[in-house]
Amino acid sequence: MKAKRDLEAVAWEVSACAGLAVLLEVTGSPKPGNVHRYADFHDTRFEHFLASGIAIMRDMEAAASRGIAIGLNEIRLEDARMGETFRDAVKQVKRWQRGGNTSLGTIILVTPLSVAAGMTCAEGEFALSRMRDNLREVLKENTSEDTLHLYEAIGIANPGGLGKVAELDAADPSSKRVILEKGVTLYEVFKMSAERDSISKEWVTTFDVSFRIGLPEFESTFRKTRDVNFATIHTFLRILSEVPDTLIARKIGKEEAEKIAIRAREVLQKGGCLTEEGWNELEKLDSELRDPKNQLNPGTSADLTATSIMLALLNGFRP
Repeated sequence: MKAKRDLEAVAWEVSACAGLAVLLEVTGSPKPGNVHRYADFHDTRFEHFLASGIAIMRDMEAAASRGIAIGLNEIRLEDARMGETFRDAVKQVKRWQRGGNTSLGTIILVTPLSVAAGMTCAEGEFALSRMRDNLREVLKENTSEDTLHLYEAIGIANPGGLGKVAELDAADPSSKRVILEKGVTLYEVFKMSAERDSISKEWVTTFDVSFRIGLPEFESTFRKTRDVNFATIHTFLRILSEVPDTLIARKIGKEEAEKIAIRAREVLQKGGCLTEEGWNELEKLDSELRDPKNQLNPGTSADLTATSIMLALLNGFRP
């Protein structure tokens, strides 16, 4: 077992993986339809995402520290306080930049990864397969208080394109009473929305897209090219091509999201970053997905790209 001091350093390293994943994701350029180093939205700019990547690190370090305490049997799984982490990290993001909601989806994903990574390191040698086993437990063992804090985080972030749901809608004040009365956990609330939201679906599938699609694509493209930017773009395109973006689906419909998935597949089929024809198609798709209201931005695919990169970093990748 590592010494206590070494485990404190581990918690910081886990938070660095989370922060760096956000930074590498947003620097992927051109990443079609989203903010990147050469393209801003009218109200959210590249530097807002850079600030957000740094802003989440303190709370991810705390989440990893609680994961370590769980691994050492000092606290219980349900004491990971992930809901508080969502809320506090969103507050920090809002404090450090003025571009609105940049990171809610990413925070909801990297928080349990941080807890599970800390837990795994406390148990002994780190292995990604073991971390996923721990992640499965972390995702299922939480409380209704965590859910209330999630709703607080949503209220603070004020994300666009959330849509309305029939049960436990985040915008409905009565939802909080029902959550406490029925003891609705984070896992249960994400299970309710899994069919309409890929971030929720990651929770109930133990991060299937990140592990099965995103991580392998990132690692294989980097091995071929030794280029982090190419690896980031291809990871984003691969996820977008196989999992129609649910943010777009909620804004303008599933059919449009599926059309964009087909376009992403075409870019990859023509070589993506690796051929002149593919690069031209990539830039064309980036242009196609830009509209004044940002209705065509594949924001959920960007969140899943960030978690895929975080997994690579936890697995030893360094740019």
